[in-house]
Amino acid sequence: MIDLTRRGFVGGAAALAATPVLARTAPKAAITNPLVRNRADAQVFRHTDGTYYMTGSVPEYDRLVLRRSKTIAGLATAAERVLWRHEKTGPMSGFLWAPELHLIDGRWIMYFAAGPSGGGEDVFRIRTYAVVCDGPDPMTGIWRVLGQLQTEWDSFNLDSTSFVHKGQRYLAWAQREPGIDTNSNLYLAPLKTPLTLAARQVRLSVPTLDWEVRGFKVNEAPAVLARNGRLFMTYSASATDARYCLGMLTCRDDADIMDAANWSKSPLPVFTSSPAHKVYGPGHNSFTTDERGRDMLVYHARDYAEIKGDPLFDPNRHTRVQPIRYAPDGTPDFGEPVANGVLRA
Repeated sequence: MIDLTRRGFVGGAAALAATPVLARTAPKAAITNPLVRNRADAQVFRHTDGTYYMTGSVPEYDRLVLRRSKTIAGLATAAERVLWRHEKTGPMSGFLWAPELHLIDGRWIMYFAAGPSGGGEDVFRIRTYAVVCDGPDPMTGIWRVLGQLQTEWDSFNLDSTSFVHKGQRYLAWAQREPGIDTNSNLYLAPLKTPLTLAARQVRLSVPTLDWEVRGFKVNEAPAVLARNGRLFMTYSASATDARYCLGMLTCRDDADIMDAANWSKSPLPVFTSSPAHKVYGPGHNSFTTDERGRDMLVYHARDYAEIKGDPLFDPNRHTRVQPIRYAPDGTPDFGEPVANGVLRA
């Protein structure tokens, strides 16, 4: 430690002058995994001003939350605000799932899925809704219900994500389509408004591969990464226990992304449980960049494989973060889930 008392100032100043600038800069806090405990369906949104926002499902499934930090690591201890709570009665009085924050046409909007209370199968009458903030600061503004997403069918749907491609804003989501014997498939459409489609939705993927149908026939939680001349859409598959994993669709960015034939599915999952690192059921991811500009994978997972009861009611799905690397052909290589602890650079 340098002595900056009057007696030691000259020597201390000399020591400072001799110290490299990088060494004198206060080190940034390192990311430690899990980043945030008991937050599933994790999304980290980096605003254009560099600020990070994070939301996710809480174990009680009863409220929408948001936290903010200047760094990813800071999200771990950032104060969390409750934006909105489920209603006392009606279609949004039960479970609230998978919130996702977006800034659309200057308005802060949060998509989420909700069902009615009352127990039984009716609580899984899940539909997609959105709330909107009345001001420029999502942490202090008042949030109100904007409405319900209107798709081709009135059926189970959730996990909406939005992105802009070639000047057009799109929505990707998961839905159960009448006549197809699956829990959910993946769909895409351009948006007219945040909750209305500008064209008929297209079905991008149906769970058919063995790793997509373990426990349940599921394709859900799409997330889009635009890199190296392509759009990569990751998604989650199978039951939400240790079998949960990520698949990926790929489309050239100069192709018509509304033509399902232009999307190819990876034959194997791209991110799975790691018994060696004691990380199980990685899924429901999002993408962000760290302060250095590196692409980062955000996802949830558990620290154990054995679950008692319904996995959806096991509270220990934690938010985790790790860097993405790229193969020589430009495709993302997610590797395997890193072990708990400080994330190595």
